[in-house]
Amino acid sequence: MRFSDLLGERMSQGSRTLAATAVHLCSRRVSIAPSRCVAAVLVLSAIVLSCIGVAEPQEKKTAQPADPTQLSLDELMKAEIYSASKQWQTVAEAPSSISIVTADQIQKYGYRTLADILRSVRGVYIANDRNYSYIGIRGFARPGDYNARMLLLVDGHRLNDNVYDGALLGTEFPLDVDLIDRVEVIRGPSASLYGGSAFFGVINVVTKGAHELKGPAVSFEAASFGTYKGRVSYGESFKNGLDLLLSASFYDSSGQHRLFYSEFADPSTNNGFAIDADHDQYHSLLGNLSFREFRFQAVYGSREKGLPTAPFGTVFNDARTQTIDAQGFAELQYAHTFQNKWDVTGRLSYDRYVYHGNYVYDSGGEGKPPFVENKDVTRSTWWGTELNASKRLLEKHQLTLGLDYRDNFQQDQENFDAVPFFQILDDRRQSKVWALYAQDEFRLRKDIIVNAGLRLDHYNTFGATTNPRFAVIYMPHEKTSLKLLYGQAFRPPNYFESYYNSSNRTGPSLSPETIKTTEAVLEQYIGRHFRLSGSVYFNRIRALINQQEDSNGQIQYANLGDVRSKGLELEVEGKWSSGFEGRAAYTRQTSKTEETRDPLSNSPTHLAKMNLIAPLAHRRLFAGFEGLYSGSRITLAGTKLDDYFLANLSVLSRRVSRAVDISVGAYNLFNTRYADPVAEEHRQSSIQQDGRNWRLKVIYGFGGNR
Repeated sequence: MRFSDLLGERMSQGSRTLAATAVHLCSRRVSIAPSRCVAAVLVLSAIVLSCIGVAEPQEKKTAQPADPTQLSLDELMKAEIYSASKQWQTVAEAPSSISIVTADQIQKYGYRTLADILRSVRGVYIANDRNYSYIGIRGFARPGDYNARMLLLVDGHRLNDNVYDGALLGTEFPLDVDLIDRVEVIRGPSASLYGGSAFFGVINVVTKGAHELKGPAVSFEAASFGTYKGRVSYGESFKNGLDLLLSASFYDSSGQHRLFYSEFADPSTNNGFAIDADHDQYHSLLGNLSFREFRFQAVYGSREKGLPTAPFGTVFNDARTQTIDAQGFAELQYAHTFQNKWDVTGRLSYDRYVYHGNYVYDSGGEGKPPFVENKDVTRSTWWGTELNASKRLLEKHQLTLGLDYRDNFQQDQENFDAVPFFQILDDRRQSKVWALYAQDEFRLRKDIIVNAGLRLDHYNTFGATTNPRFAVIYMPHEKTSLKLLYGQAFRPPNYFESYYNSSNRTGPSLSPETIKTTEAVLEQYIGRHFRLSGSVYFNRIRALINQQEDSNGQIQYANLGDVRSKGLELEVEGKWSSGFEGRAAYTRQTSKTEETRDPLSNSPTHLAKMNLIAPLAHRRLFAGFEGLYSGSRITLAGTKLDDYFLANLSVLSRRVSRAVDISVGAYNLFNTRYADPVAEEHRQSSIQQDGRNWRLKVIYGFGGNR
């Protein structure tokens, strides 16, 4: 009997009405807050539990997957991932250079945000302007780019919005890191499978399953700068095959009490001191419900952040200048293997992202109240569907076919002064994107795999584009993998770049940017405990979209020209069953414009990373140390920022009692002074980052579960 038939038999008329209302809330093409969709999911979860009747926790023990913390690197090399090719394959066979950060590492290193996790990955660096976190990879982190060149997925669901194409990474990321099972970073253009946002690569955040919680759990954190965080979660696997995970989190930080900016060091602007203007609050919700081949997921997060830096020429030291970012989605997924051996996955989803900026201006120029509050608003809503099918043919071919459709039925940007009301921008648009893709993994010989893929994307604004990917993977030995990779991607300018400050609002004045990448990767496992990896790559980008100021001081976007970059990445990892593990990585790259041969801003030539986990007491007490080195970077003003070294230390005590874990973390342990380059909207060319700070975290799992 199908799941829908079972529900139909056991659902009361009242339950049917509630379910219909919940579905209606998520499917209406009007301005419905994402939190209502998440609430609807929770309602549906309760209905399902009440209707199934036999939904009791499993009593008999079932075989659980092996604990990844107990596996050697030799065993982990055989683990499979899906996101590199939209089919299950080992990391050695995947047509990409891949890094994975596990839940165990997230806990032992004390990572607090997705940005913290990504900062630890080879070739990746993070910048922060005290509002958003920005990712740089292989020398690229362009000012004014809200992470539009990396595709961010949660369990394979696209999170980049349809106005900025942005990916939220810091406290603005709408998912608690405690709920992350692993983070997969797939380097290189992946447009042949994922489309335009996969320009430099893909980040896939995989959430934990219900079986990993096994009941209720709560956590509480206290940290520097008046910071508190809490989480309540519940996960259960039931006898009838139903898996349920529900979680809610809150976060509240006063931020730094006093921040000094020399650019405002004048008596009229409080001598450069911003007081109590750095606050940060968020709340997030997650609901996962799976039954046999069906999976229903909903995610929602909302964050409010004070802006102490006075961006966009706002009044300095006014705590009313702040931004709110709210993002959520609901997705129904179906996965089934048919008798003819086709593995089919279908997705149907609804997404919404809303941004509200409150900016305080001295419109009179006298430096005295009353000031004008300017409202900057973005509302983006879309629904989408994807169908993916994969099958092994003629023994040597693994064929993957797919179609992707996205209806961006709301892409609104608005800007106005509140009192007196004055409309500055009211731009409302819609668009559609559809795509077809195909990939063939051909096992030419036992030791040679040829992987070729092609995707056709059609934008109603730019027409059609095709992007290929090609790989030859040679495995002369079981523990050796040599990959020769080629890929290209196409990124159309997003709606913020095209229309926000553009004088041409009848159509896009920017050209799409393209990238072609050639890369060689070597992965070598040594014994059971060591893994060496290295890659050399060459990127050529044409018509790079770049932020700049025009003659009137307005921030606009223009095609900069062509850019070339080349680089080398090296990494060694070690892991032992005793609990010791570590890795060291080094990256060297250069990225320059073709015309002037000038290096790009915010593009460090050298990156080095060291991570070590050491058991202090067998299986109970662990120390996690992380060292991060970044070479010097150039700001938009042409100034050179010093290189720096950061050290973070976390101590984790597991099962202090049967149900309690405690961790203590010290971040920027040596109180290093360093700054990140920022974009044109700031008077400052760089923003100073936090000094030494700490965090205490307690997790309590009822019945011993986390």
